[in-house]
Amino acid sequence: MNKVNLAAAFARFHEHWSPKIVGDVNDSHVKVVKLRGEFTWHHHEHEDELFLVVRGRLRMQFRDRTVELDPGEFIVVPRGVEHCPAADEECHVLLFEPKSTLNTGNVQDERTVERPERLAGPERPEPLERPE
Repeated sequence: MNKVNLAAAFARFHEHWSPKIVGDVNDSHVKVVKLRGEFTWHHHEHEDELFLVVRGRLRMQFRDRTVELDPGEFIVVPRGVEHCPAADEECHVLLFEPKSTLNTGNVQDERTVERPERLAGPERPEPLERPE
């Protein structure tokens, strides 16, 4: 039971689109990620995702609309909904999602991170497999 300083966690890495684990809540990870540019269009068959903007501005693109998020705002993307995060300038985001969540969802590409690095929090067992 240790506190996590988000500013210190974000200061520990520089790469974009590479989520880092900073905590665990039940069967979910709390992650931090830096975003810049446009990500991959994708969806998650079995997992909802929460995106909380800590710094910068996030554009969550959906096929029928775009939602702009400022610091202190969050959005929950329901499972099965195709989306594409984007940020014109560097944006710091806290993610809350099930441990089974792959950052690129149903897409495998050069931005897929199979096993995110852990920056903080004790190592806890991962689920044995992702739901089908």
